[in-house]
Amino acid sequence: MAGSSKKVIYAALIGNALIAVTKFSAALITHSSAMLSEAIHSLVDTGNQVLLLYGLKRAKIPADERYPFGHGKEVYFWSFVVAMLIFAVGAGVSIYEGVQHVIHPKPIQDAYVNYIVLALAMLFEGAAWLFAFKAFTKAKGKWGYFEAVHRGKDPSLFVVLFEDSAAMIGLGVAFLGILLSQLTGNHIFDGIASILIGLVLGATAAWLAYETKSLLIGESANKRVVENIRQMVSAQPDVERVNEVLTMHMGPEFILLNLSVEFRDAATTDKLEYRITRITEQIKKAHPEVKRVFIEAETDRDR
Repeated sequence: MAGSSKKVIYAALIGNALIAVTKFSAALITHSSAMLSEAIHSLVDTGNQVLLLYGLKRAKIPADERYPFGHGKEVYFWSFVVAMLIFAVGAGVSIYEGVQHVIHPKPIQDAYVNYIVLALAMLFEGAAWLFAFKAFTKAKGKWGYFEAVHRGKDPSLFVVLFEDSAAMIGLGVAFLGILLSQLTGNHIFDGIASILIGLVLGATAAWLAYETKSLLIGESANKRVVENIRQMVSAQPDVERVNEVLTMHMGPEFILLNLSVEFRDAATTDKLEYRITRITEQIKKAHPEVKRVFIEAETDRDR
């Protein structure tokens, strides 16, 4: 999963960096507000990919005395920062630039330069989007796309997909804004397109923030994993009842598990030690993402 995430992020990083340079050049030549907004959008996306790569690198730092469960949640933190940057910088600047252009419209010069740049951007952005979409489709398995975003524990994949999707929509809006400005001679359309691009970015950022917030706070493992663990432990010979199965994702591939189990009264201390060891081994074998297991032997009266 981490390898797929990195490939997707690198592809998006290279594409967005090239597109940003091209868009800024076109905006400088044509004075188009929509093109400037798109250039800022691509620049923000480029910075976001750098932050996601940094988050993935930080997440690999091994556990220590201060962080006994490692740094896996760095991925969640930097994904949340990315959402804030899209909202504050991408959406904020685009809307501001659009409003300024609506109030003080400026004619677009050499509009065909914009069309060429937008066409190239659609080509590069489309390739990056397709790469991210294929990786996300492979990772989601049997889940639906919206369900996979909601249940997924690796935000780096859907963050890039969201960014690229917003970029494709933004390119279409910029194209229409420039075209309408040229056809009607009313340059207010260019500013309106910039505002719409900002709104698209704002909506994207809000959704990303919502999805990454729960992971950052401490989201449980998927229900399928929790129920499978409960069934597995309940089937053990010395187990009377499984009281609680508490899980938390400490990273995309790190689940912390705490079990409350009532063992049979006839079980000796030696049997309990053996059974707890077997339970831990079986859980980790069935679910390699479960890295740490804590088992509490208690009855309903103890809780």
